[in-house]
Amino acid sequence: MKNPIHPAASVNDAAELLQRHARAGHEHLESWRYGLPDATELPGLRSLIKESWQRSAQLKANPDQPEAPLVIDLDELEEYRRQHPLATIMPVIQKLLIQPSYESGLLVAVGDELGRLLWVDGNPAMRRRAEGMMFVAGADWSEAAVGTSAPGTALALGRGIQISGAEHYKRSVHPWSCTAVPFHDPDSGALLGVVDITGTEAAVAPHTLSLVEATVAAAQAQLRVERLQLAATKHSAPARRRNSPSAVGSRQGTGLYRNSLQLLGRDQALLSIGGRSIPLSARHSEILALLGTRPEGSVPRSSPWPSIRGWLERDVAGRNGAPAQGAPRARPAAVPESRPYRLPIDLGQDAAQVLSCLQRAPTASRWRSTKAPSFRIRKRPASWSSARRFRRSCARRS
Repeated sequence: MKNPIHPAASVNDAAELLQRHARAGHEHLESWRYGLPDATELPGLRSLIKESWQRSAQLKANPDQPEAPLVIDLDELEEYRRQHPLATIMPVIQKLLIQPSYESGLLVAVGDELGRLLWVDGNPAMRRRAEGMMFVAGADWSEAAVGTSAPGTALALGRGIQISGAEHYKRSVHPWSCTAVPFHDPDSGALLGVVDITGTEAAVAPHTLSLVEATVAAAQAQLRVERLQLAATKHSAPARRRNSPSAVGSRQGTGLYRNSLQLLGRDQALLSIGGRSIPLSARHSEILALLGTRPEGSVPRSSPWPSIRGWLERDVAGRNGAPAQGAPRARPAAVPESRPYRLPIDLGQDAAQVLSCLQRAPTASRWRSTKAPSFRIRKRPASWSSARRFRRSCARRS
Protein backbone atom coordinates (compact mmCIF):
# COMPACT_ATOMS: atom_id res chain seq x y z
CA MET A 1 0.00 0.00 0.00
CA LYS A 2 1.36 3.41 -0.99
CA ASN A 3 1.99 5.99 1.67
CA PRO A 4 -0.27 9.03 1.43
CA ILE A 5 1.39 12.26 0.31
CA HIS A 6 2.10 14.55 3.23
CA PRO A 7 0.41 17.98 2.80
CA ALA A 8 3.73 19.78 3.31
CA ALA A 9 5.28 17.70 0.55
CA SER A 10 2.42 18.64 -1.80
CA VAL A 11 2.94 22.32 -1.08
CA ASN A 12 6.68 22.03 -1.69
CA ASP A 13 6.13 20.16 -4.95
CA ALA A 14 3.69 22.81 -6.16
CA ALA A 15 6.10 25.60 -5.25
CA GLU A 16 8.96 23.88 -7.09
CA LEU A 17 6.74 23.44 -10.16
CA LEU A 18 5.97 27.17 -10.15
CA GLN A 19 9.70 27.91 -9.95
CA ARG A 20 10.42 25.65 -12.94
CA HIS A 21 7.74 27.43 -14.98
CA ALA A 22 9.15 30.81 -13.94
CA ARG A 23 12.70 29.86 -14.90
CA ALA A 24 11.46 28.63 -18.26
CA GLY A 25 9.53 31.86 -18.75
CA HIS A 26 12.70 33.92 -18.44
CA GLU A 27 13.87 32.44 -21.73
CA HIS A 28 11.25 34.62 -23.47
CA LEU A 29 12.31 37.89 -21.87
CA GLU A 30 15.04 38.74 -24.36
CA SER A 31 12.60 38.64 -27.29
CA TRP A 32 10.19 40.85 -25.34
CA ARG A 33 12.57 43.80 -25.42
CA TYR A 34 11.13 44.77 -28.81
CA GLY A 35 7.43 44.77 -28.02
CA LEU A 36 4.62 43.87 -25.66
CA PRO A 37 4.98 40.22 -24.61
CA ASP A 38 2.39 37.58 -25.39
CA ALA A 39 1.16 36.00 -22.16
CA THR A 40 0.40 32.76 -24.00
CA GLU A 41 4.16 32.15 -24.14
CA LEU A 42 4.23 31.62 -20.37
CA PRO A 43 2.42 28.38 -19.52
CA GLY A 44 2.28 27.53 -15.84
CA LEU A 45 2.94 31.02 -14.51
CA ARG A 46 0.46 32.63 -12.14
CA SER A 47 -1.70 35.20 -13.89
CA LEU A 48 -0.52 38.07 -11.68
CA ILE A 49 3.10 37.21 -12.56
CA LYS A 50 2.31 37.09 -16.29
CA GLU A 51 0.61 40.47 -16.13
CA SER A 52 3.40 42.00 -14.07
CA TRP A 53 6.05 40.70 -16.48
CA GLN A 54 4.05 42.24 -19.32
CA ARG A 55 3.97 45.61 -17.56
CA SER A 56 7.67 45.34 -16.73
CA ALA A 57 8.59 44.64 -20.35
CA GLN A 58 6.39 47.50 -21.55
CA LEU A 59 8.07 49.81 -19.02
CA LYS A 60 11.45 48.61 -20.37
CA ALA A 61 12.72 47.28 -17.06
CA ASN A 62 16.00 45.42 -17.58
CA PRO A 63 15.96 41.85 -16.16
CA ASP A 64 19.76 41.63 -16.42
CA GLN A 65 20.56 44.81 -14.49
CA PRO A 66 21.98 43.53 -11.19
CA GLU A 67 21.07 46.49 -8.99
CA ALA A 68 18.08 48.70 -8.37
CA PRO A 69 18.71 52.40 -9.07
CA LEU A 70 19.47 54.66 -6.12
CA VAL A 71 17.20 57.69 -6.56
CA ILE A 72 17.31 59.45 -3.17
CA ASP A 73 20.68 60.61 -1.86
CA LEU A 74 21.56 59.82 1.73
CA ASP A 75 21.80 63.50 2.66
CA GLU A 76 18.19 63.99 1.53
CA LEU A 77 16.83 60.72 2.87
CA GLU A 78 16.49 61.76 6.51
CA GLU A 79 14.51 64.89 5.66
CA TYR A 80 12.29 62.95 3.26
CA ARG A 81 11.61 60.36 5.96
CA ARG A 82 10.62 63.04 8.46
CA GLN A 83 8.18 64.59 6.00
CA HIS A 84 6.60 61.32 4.89
CA PRO A 85 3.18 60.43 6.39
CA LEU A 86 4.34 56.91 7.28
CA ALA A 87 7.00 58.26 9.65
CA THR A 88 4.38 58.56 12.39
CA ILE A 89 3.50 54.84 12.28
CA MET A 90 7.05 53.43 12.14
CA PRO A 91 6.96 52.53 15.88
CA VAL A 92 4.13 50.09 15.07
CA ILE A 93 6.15 48.54 12.22
CA GLN A 94 9.19 48.39 14.48
CA LYS A 95 7.38 46.49 17.22
CA LEU A 96 5.34 44.07 15.10
CA LEU A 97 7.73 43.29 12.23
CA ILE A 98 11.23 44.70 12.55
CA GLN A 99 12.10 43.47 16.04
CA PRO A 100 11.06 39.84 15.31
CA SER A 101 12.93 39.93 11.97
CA TYR A 102 16.33 40.08 13.69
CA GLU A 103 15.89 36.50 14.94
CA SER A 104 13.93 35.14 11.98
CA GLY A 105 16.54 36.08 9.38
CA LEU A 106 14.24 38.40 7.43
CA LEU A 107 14.25 42.00 6.26
CA VAL A 108 11.48 44.57 6.63
CA ALA A 109 11.19 47.47 4.18
CA VAL A 110 8.80 50.41 4.10
CA GLY A 111 8.53 52.40 0.88
CA ASP A 112 6.66 55.41 -0.42
CA GLU A 113 3.79 55.42 -2.91
CA LEU A 114 6.25 55.47 -5.84
CA GLY A 115 8.11 52.34 -4.75
CA ARG A 116 11.15 54.08 -3.30
CA LEU A 117 12.41 52.36 -0.14
CA LEU A 118 12.62 54.69 2.85
CA TRP A 119 13.38 52.25 5.68
CA VAL A 120 15.13 48.86 5.40
CA ASP A 121 15.88 47.02 8.64
CA GLY A 122 16.13 43.50 10.02
CA ASN A 123 18.66 40.70 10.28
CA PRO A 124 22.18 42.21 9.89
CA ALA A 125 23.53 39.36 7.76
CA MET A 126 20.56 39.55 5.40
CA ARG A 127 20.93 43.32 5.14
CA ARG A 128 24.53 42.92 3.98
CA ARG A 129 23.46 40.36 1.38
CA ALA A 130 20.62 42.57 0.16
CA GLU A 131 23.00 45.46 -0.44
CA GLY A 132 24.35 43.50 -3.41
CA MET A 133 21.09 44.07 -5.30
CA MET A 134 20.62 47.58 -3.82
CA PHE A 135 17.71 46.60 -1.60
CA VAL A 136 18.53 49.62 0.53
CA ALA A 137 16.89 52.84 1.65
CA GLY A 138 16.77 55.34 -1.20
CA ALA A 139 16.53 52.71 -3.96
CA ASP A 140 13.66 52.52 -6.45
CA TRP A 141 11.85 49.16 -6.37
CA SER A 142 8.88 50.11 -8.53
CA GLU A 143 7.94 47.92 -11.49
CA ALA A 144 9.28 50.59 -13.84
CA ALA A 145 12.71 50.35 -12.20
CA VAL A 146 13.19 46.66 -11.37
CA GLY A 147 10.20 44.86 -12.86
CA THR A 148 8.20 42.35 -10.85
CA SER A 149 8.89 42.48 -7.11
CA ALA A 150 6.61 42.41 -4.10
CA PRO A 151 6.91 46.13 -3.24
CA GLY A 152 6.47 47.43 -6.78
CA THR A 153 3.81 44.95 -7.87
CA ALA A 154 1.79 45.40 -4.67
CA LEU A 155 1.70 49.13 -5.41
CA ALA A 156 0.71 48.48 -9.03
CA LEU A 157 -2.15 46.15 -8.02
CA GLY A 158 -3.19 47.94 -4.84
CA ARG A 159 -3.30 44.72 -2.79
CA GLY A 160 -1.05 42.36 -0.87
CA ILE A 161 0.98 39.83 -2.88
CA GLN A 162 3.79 37.29 -2.54
CA ILE A 163 6.61 36.86 -5.08
CA SER A 164 8.86 33.82 -4.88
CA GLY A 165 12.30 33.24 -6.39
CA ALA A 166 12.33 33.14 -10.18
CA GLU A 167 8.95 34.88 -10.34
CA HIS A 168 10.94 38.10 -9.92
CA TYR A 169 11.57 39.87 -13.21
CA LYS A 170 15.17 40.74 -12.35
CA ARG A 171 17.45 37.69 -12.35
CA SER A 172 19.66 38.96 -9.53
CA VAL A 173 16.62 38.78 -7.21
CA HIS A 174 15.89 35.09 -7.90
CA PRO A 175 17.52 33.89 -4.64
CA TRP A 176 15.02 36.02 -2.70
CA SER A 177 11.31 35.85 -1.89
CA CYS A 178 9.10 38.62 -0.58
CA THR A 179 5.64 39.57 0.67
CA ALA A 180 4.29 43.13 0.45
CA VAL A 181 1.08 44.96 1.32
CA PRO A 182 0.22 48.51 0.19
CA PHE A 183 -0.57 51.11 2.85
CA HIS A 184 -3.67 53.19 2.14
CA ASP A 185 -4.78 56.30 3.96
CA PRO A 186 -7.43 55.10 6.47
CA ASP A 187 -9.69 58.07 5.69
CA SER A 188 -9.22 59.03 2.04
CA GLY A 189 -8.03 55.67 0.69
CA ALA A 190 -5.06 57.37 -1.00
CA LEU A 191 -2.01 55.19 -1.51
CA LEU A 192 0.71 56.26 0.94
CA GLY A 193 3.29 53.49 0.60
CA VAL A 194 4.06 49.81 0.99
CA VAL A 195 5.26 47.43 3.74
CA ASP A 196 7.44 44.50 2.67
CA ILE A 197 9.08 41.40 4.17
CA THR A 198 12.02 40.00 2.18
CA GLY A 199 14.24 36.98 2.74
CA THR A 200 14.32 33.25 2.06
CA GLU A 201 11.31 30.98 1.50
CA ALA A 202 10.10 31.94 4.98
CA ALA A 203 9.21 35.36 3.57
CA VAL A 204 6.42 33.77 1.50
CA ALA A 205 5.12 31.32 4.09
CA PRO A 206 1.29 31.14 4.08
CA HIS A 207 1.00 33.06 7.35
CA THR A 208 3.38 35.86 6.30
CA LEU A 209 0.86 37.68 4.13
CA SER A 210 -1.70 37.67 6.95
CA LEU A 211 0.97 38.96 9.34
CA VAL A 212 1.85 41.91 7.12
CA GLU A 213 -1.81 42.69 6.43
CA ALA A 214 -2.53 42.70 10.18
CA THR A 215 0.45 44.99 10.79
CA VAL A 216 -0.73 47.43 8.14
CA ALA A 217 -4.23 47.41 9.66
CA ALA A 218 -2.77 48.16 13.10
CA ALA A 219 -0.68 50.99 11.68
CA GLN A 220 -3.72 52.44 9.90
CA ALA A 221 -5.64 52.36 13.18
CA GLN A 222 -2.76 54.14 14.90
CA LEU A 223 -2.74 56.81 12.21
CA ARG A 224 -6.48 57.36 12.66
CA VAL A 225 -6.08 57.64 16.45
CA GLU A 226 -3.34 60.25 16.02
CA ARG A 227 -5.58 62.26 13.73
CA LEU A 228 -8.44 62.16 16.22
CA GLN A 229 -6.11 63.29 18.97
CA LEU A 230 -4.83 66.10 16.77
CA ALA A 231 -8.38 67.19 15.95
CA ALA A 232 -9.28 67.22 19.65
CA THR A 233 -6.41 69.60 20.41
CA LYS A 234 -6.70 71.64 17.22
CA HIS A 235 -8.00 74.70 19.09
CA SER A 236 -4.73 74.91 20.98
CA ALA A 237 -2.57 74.38 17.89
CA PRO A 238 -4.33 75.92 14.88
CA ALA A 239 -1.32 75.82 12.61
CA ARG A 240 -0.81 72.31 11.29
CA ARG A 241 2.66 71.03 10.69
CA ARG A 242 3.35 70.13 7.11
CA ASN A 243 4.14 66.51 7.99
CA SER A 244 1.27 66.05 10.46
CA PRO A 245 -1.11 63.14 9.77
CA SER A 246 -4.04 65.52 9.28
CA ALA A 247 -2.25 67.17 6.39
CA VAL A 248 -2.33 63.98 4.34
CA GLY A 249 -4.79 63.70 1.49
CA SER A 250 -5.42 67.36 0.70
CA ARG A 251 -6.40 68.23 -2.84
CA GLN A 252 -3.04 69.62 -3.83
CA GLY A 253 -0.82 68.46 -0.98
CA THR A 254 2.54 69.86 -0.03
CA GLY A 255 6.10 69.20 -1.10
CA LEU A 256 6.48 65.82 -2.78
CA TYR A 257 2.87 64.79 -2.08
CA ARG A 258 1.02 67.22 -4.34
CA ASN A 259 -0.52 66.13 -7.66
CA SER A 260 2.53 65.81 -9.87
CA LEU A 261 3.97 64.79 -13.21
CA GLN A 262 7.49 63.36 -12.94
CA LEU A 263 9.54 63.63 -16.12
CA LEU A 264 13.18 63.57 -15.08
CA GLY A 265 15.20 60.37 -15.18
CA ARG A 266 12.57 58.25 -16.95
CA ASP A 267 11.42 57.44 -20.50
CA GLN A 268 7.75 57.54 -19.52
CA ALA A 269 6.27 60.24 -17.30
CA LEU A 270 4.75 59.18 -13.98
CA LEU A 271 1.41 60.84 -13.18
CA SER A 272 0.51 60.97 -9.47
CA ILE A 273 -3.07 61.99 -8.65
CA GLY A 274 -4.83 61.55 -5.33
CA GLY A 275 -2.17 59.24 -3.95
CA ARG A 276 -2.14 56.89 -6.97
CA SER A 277 0.59 56.81 -9.61
CA ILE A 278 0.37 55.55 -13.20
CA PRO A 279 2.97 55.56 -16.02
CA LEU A 280 2.02 57.35 -19.24
CA SER A 281 2.91 56.66 -22.84
CA ALA A 282 5.50 58.92 -24.46
CA ARG A 283 2.81 60.85 -26.34
CA HIS A 284 0.61 61.43 -23.32
CA SER A 285 3.69 62.39 -21.34
CA GLU A 286 4.35 65.19 -23.83
CA ILE A 287 0.71 66.30 -23.80
CA LEU A 288 0.50 66.62 -20.04
CA ALA A 289 3.96 68.20 -19.86
CA LEU A 290 2.77 70.90 -22.25
CA LEU A 291 -0.58 71.44 -20.55
CA GLY A 292 1.00 71.59 -17.11
CA THR A 293 3.08 74.64 -18.05
CA ARG A 294 0.01 76.83 -18.71
CA PRO A 295 -2.69 75.98 -16.17
CA GLU A 296 -4.75 79.06 -17.00
CA GLY A 297 -5.55 77.77 -20.48
CA SER A 298 -2.66 75.75 -21.66
CA VAL A 299 -3.05 75.61 -25.42
CA PRO A 300 -5.58 77.88 -27.15
CA ARG A 301 -6.92 76.88 -30.55
CA SER A 302 -4.54 79.37 -32.16
CA SER A 303 -1.58 77.59 -30.62
CA PRO A 304 1.71 77.84 -32.56
CA TRP A 305 2.02 74.08 -31.94
CA PRO A 306 -0.88 72.93 -34.16
CA SER A 307 -0.37 69.20 -33.68
CA ILE A 308 -1.48 69.45 -30.05
CA ARG A 309 -5.14 69.67 -31.11
CA GLY A 310 -4.90 66.44 -33.02
CA TRP A 311 -3.07 64.72 -30.19
CA LEU A 312 -5.69 65.66 -27.66
CA GLU A 313 -8.72 64.90 -29.78
CA ARG A 314 -7.38 61.58 -31.05
CA ASP A 315 -5.53 60.27 -28.00
CA VAL A 316 -7.47 61.72 -25.09
CA ALA A 317 -10.98 62.04 -26.51
CA GLY A 318 -10.60 59.15 -28.96
CA ARG A 319 -12.67 58.48 -32.04
CA ASN A 320 -16.34 59.43 -31.90
CA GLY A 321 -15.75 60.96 -28.48
CA ALA A 322 -14.93 57.61 -26.81
CA PRO A 323 -11.91 57.57 -24.48
CA ALA A 324 -8.80 56.40 -26.25
CA GLN A 325 -7.11 53.23 -25.08
CA GLY A 326 -4.23 54.04 -22.75
CA ALA A 327 -5.26 57.67 -22.31
CA PRO A 328 -5.20 59.29 -18.87
CA ARG A 329 -8.84 58.24 -18.37
CA ALA A 330 -7.64 55.90 -15.61
CA ARG A 331 -7.50 59.06 -13.51
CA PRO A 332 -10.49 61.18 -14.61
CA ALA A 333 -9.23 64.21 -12.68
CA ALA A 334 -6.30 64.45 -15.10
CA VAL A 335 -8.29 64.40 -18.36
CA PRO A 336 -7.80 67.79 -20.07
CA GLU A 337 -10.70 70.18 -20.57
CA SER A 338 -11.23 72.06 -23.84
CA ARG A 339 -11.81 75.63 -25.11
CA PRO A 340 -8.99 76.21 -24.38
CA TYR A 341 -7.30 72.92 -23.60
CA ARG A 342 -6.24 72.93 -19.97
CA LEU A 343 -5.90 70.70 -16.94
CA PRO A 344 -8.71 70.82 -14.34
CA ILE A 345 -6.22 70.38 -11.49
CA ASP A 346 -2.93 71.89 -10.34
CA LEU A 347 -0.17 69.58 -11.60
CA GLY A 348 3.39 70.14 -10.42
CA GLN A 349 6.25 69.14 -12.72
CA ASP A 350 9.76 68.30 -11.59
CA ALA A 351 11.26 69.45 -14.91
CA ALA A 352 9.45 72.81 -14.79
CA GLN A 353 10.56 73.31 -11.20
CA VAL A 354 14.19 72.61 -12.09
CA LEU A 355 14.11 74.96 -15.10
CA SER A 356 12.51 77.71 -13.04
CA CYS A 357 15.18 77.35 -10.40
CA LEU A 358 18.00 77.34 -12.95
CA GLN A 359 16.68 80.51 -14.58
CA ARG A 360 16.78 82.30 -11.22
CA ALA A 361 19.90 80.68 -9.81
CA PRO A 362 23.24 82.51 -9.84
CA THR A 363 25.05 79.20 -9.29
CA ALA A 364 24.40 75.52 -9.81
CA SER A 365 24.12 75.07 -6.06
CA ARG A 366 20.53 76.36 -6.23
CA TRP A 367 19.55 73.01 -7.83
CA ARG A 368 19.05 71.62 -4.33
CA SER A 369 16.25 74.07 -3.61
CA THR A 370 13.97 72.13 -5.97
CA LYS A 371 11.76 69.20 -4.99
CA ALA A 372 13.00 67.04 -7.88
CA PRO A 373 14.79 63.84 -6.83
CA SER A 374 18.55 64.19 -7.01
CA PHE A 375 20.68 61.92 -9.18
CA ARG A 376 24.27 61.21 -10.09
CA ILE A 377 25.21 62.23 -13.62
CA ARG A 378 27.12 59.03 -14.32
CA LYS A 379 24.15 56.87 -13.31
CA ARG A 380 21.20 58.87 -14.64
CA PRO A 381 22.26 60.81 -17.77
CA ALA A 382 18.71 60.57 -19.13
CA SER A 383 17.62 63.13 -16.57
CA TRP A 384 19.72 65.84 -18.21
CA SER A 385 18.46 64.99 -21.70
CA SER A 386 14.87 65.06 -20.43
CA ALA A 387 15.40 68.54 -19.03
CA ARG A 388 16.99 69.74 -22.28
CA ARG A 389 14.09 68.38 -24.34
CA PHE A 390 11.63 70.06 -22.03
CA ARG A 391 13.55 73.37 -22.28
CA ARG A 392 13.50 73.21 -26.10
CA SER A 393 9.76 72.50 -26.17
CA CYS A 394 9.15 75.49 -23.89
CA ALA A 395 11.25 77.69 -26.19
CA ARG A 396 9.26 76.62 -29.26
CA ARG A 397 6.00 77.64 -27.60
CA SER A 398 7.24 81.03 -26.37
